[in-house]
Amino acid sequence: MKLDDIKKLHQKKYRQALGHFLVEGEHLVQELEKAAAGNRHWQHAQLLVTSAYQDWPGSWPRQLISDRHMAQLADTKTPQGILAVVPLPPPADTGETAVGKAVYLHEVQDPGNLGTILRTLAWFGGFRCLLSPGSVDPYNPKVVRASMGAIFHVPVETDVSLDTLASRYARIACLDIGGDAITSAEFQSHDCYLFGNEARGVPGESLTELGARRFTIPGAAAIESLNLASAVNMAVYELNRG
Repeated sequence: MKLDDIKKLHQKKYRQALGHFLVEGEHLVQELEKAAAGNRHWQHAQLLVTSAYQDWPGSWPRQLISDRHMAQLADTKTPQGILAVVPLPPPADTGETAVGKAVYLHEVQDPGNLGTILRTLAWFGGFRCLLSPGSVDPYNPKVVRASMGAIFHVPVETDVSLDTLASRYARIACLDIGGDAITSAEFQSHDCYLFGNEARGVPGESLTELGARRFTIPGAAAIESLNLASAVNMAVYELNRG
């Protein structure tokens, strides 16, 4: 891929058009290499390196570029000098072979939140992440960095409409104020766990149509709500504790 095309991968429309995304920095490239050992898809990456990383081990094709070009391609202000161009993964399996519980995020906007959530799901394992239309792109460079490599390990579905959940999942739970405590035994028995937009939550009428059961994270109520990533972290921990 030409350098001019690689630079365009910072924009979602070009990631979709060119079918690739960027992985930047030594740690993330190492995590990509680990993931490639167990998933053939991730083996088809291409490295771009400056002279500081020209002896990087591995079998991936690589291209030596100048520090100036790296600065133009990288998303960080002070790039390390190593960057991978990676094919977007195929759509996650949504059929009967799609095992595990689902975490559905409605119009999540913050790249840091999504990256942190993916990191949590990868840590515990057995979850897939469903993103509604209007959510931040999971292959946004900021999401990829915040995920710390979790993006390579969690099945992600994008543009999943709320109204399709009922046909896929018999038991849907929603994290909301005023519901039953997530420490209750019933919280464990659902298939899909719904979390709303950082500011607006999930439309109440949609929850009613889905028949979603409301649960809440007990607290002192000194503030109005929890950070989205914190709420997902606590809920997923509770699901694995039971």
